[in-house]
Amino acid sequence: MHSLLDDIRLICFDLDGTLVDSVPDLAAAVDAALCDLGLPAAGERHVRDWVGNGSRVLMERALRHALAEEPGASRLEQAHDAFVNHYERRPCAASRLYPGVAEALQQLHAAGLTLVLVTNKPAAFIAPILEHFGLSTYFSLCLGGDSLARRKPDPLPLTHAAATFATSTTHCLMVGDSRHDIAAGRAAAFRTLAVPYGYNHGEPVALSGPDAVVESLVELL
Repeated sequence: MHSLLDDIRLICFDLDGTLVDSVPDLAAAVDAALCDLGLPAAGERHVRDWVGNGSRVLMERALRHALAEEPGASRLEQAHDAFVNHYERRPCAASRLYPGVAEALQQLHAAGLTLVLVTNKPAAFIAPILEHFGLSTYFSLCLGGDSLARRKPDPLPLTHAAATFATSTTHCLMVGDSRHDIAAGRAAAFRTLAVPYGYNHGEPVALSGPDAVVESLVELL
């Protein structure tokens, strides 16, 4: 296995942009929500740069783009509710696993490593997506952006995962595609690994200083 996995017992994985390219379905829900409000669609290209901080921030960015001004709280609430309604109907219509993800998770799980999912996506969406792609059995714990009091880049979800499985953070690894994943990993005293193909607001994730970067998760094997 990759040298970064030496003495690692627990691995936290981000979801969107790391395991799953979910932007096509997120963009469809964003555009449908904007349409409900009588606003122009944003399109997948913009949504790809907006994801990573949870659904409410995603819709805040979409509204700011559509309105060319800061959205009010009531409009943001309305837009977010519309997004959730649309997304929960079709969370996996066009999303796809990145190459090598299923193989990597299967072999890491078989090797006895504890795998945890840590995403800023609302927790209600996690199970349908994992079940759709046949990944549910690999994860011992799944944390969404609303599972705890704070979410990434705060280290709380990572330290919570380590504590849940009584694992020292020196034996834990955070795998993600964005600077928020790397910041959370560093703050939690985890080792950090980045993939360059996901969503990082248009910036190379290597600039965030992860301990290593791999082009595909199969490089961990």
